[in-house]
Amino acid sequence: MAGITDGSFTLKLIPYGFDVVTIGGYNTDALTISAGKEILKRGRNEFDISKENLISTIEHEVKLIKDKYPKVKVSANLRSTTPEPIIDISKNVKELDIIEINCHCRQAELVNIGCGQGMLSDLRKLHDFVFKIVENVQDEQKVSVKIRANVPTVDTVDIAKTIEKAGADYLHVDAMMPGKPYSDLNLIKKIASETNIFLIGNNSIVDLESVKSMFDSGASGISIGRAAITGKLNFDISNL
Repeated sequence: MAGITDGSFTLKLIPYGFDVVTIGGYNTDALTISAGKEILKRGRNEFDISKENLISTIEHEVKLIKDKYPKVKVSANLRSTTPEPIIDISKNVKELDIIEINCHCRQAELVNIGCGQGMLSDLRKLHDFVFKIVENVQDEQKVSVKIRANVPTVDTVDIAKTIEKAGADYLHVDAMMPGKPYSDLNLIKKIASETNIFLIGNNSIVDLESVKSMFDSGASGISIGRAAITGKLNFDISNL
């Protein structure tokens, strides 16, 4: 959740049973930083961080989490129009466990520059983008790709297969169904049956029942966003 999910925010949620937390999304190049400023003008939350301060900011947020919870893995959700800024962050933020490529955001300012879900329309370009990052991150770091499901004119399963072929460790799927207040569990089942990638299911997880439904549909892990926006949950996943 851009503009919200930083180290201090994640510290509020870890006690509910999370072993991985994601900070960001962060804009990492000139085009995405500029797009972020335009989004802010519309009144939406964004992290407005200059290019020269980005690495030190992410380092600070990771340290904030690791100092208190050294065993919790930290992922950073990163937006860029080219792989190089993401690789640069990987190389310089040594304690960052997971590099997450943002192919998810649907804000027009980002989509129009080929970022966020705009990356899903060209499978060859998506493959090459992910592959280059996979090949260049630190040896111990993992690569995740977060996508939005059911984007018009693209096939989510083909996208999942492309990301798996590119070598990503995790596929993080916002299984949204446009206009529906529940997630597309049938799509999660299909992705799980047609790929072997570690599948993280997201969307409409609001209680232990919806957590169980996501796992029963074939997800290897789950993530929670909007239900945690207050920094509190009304359920605990520690014993799952």
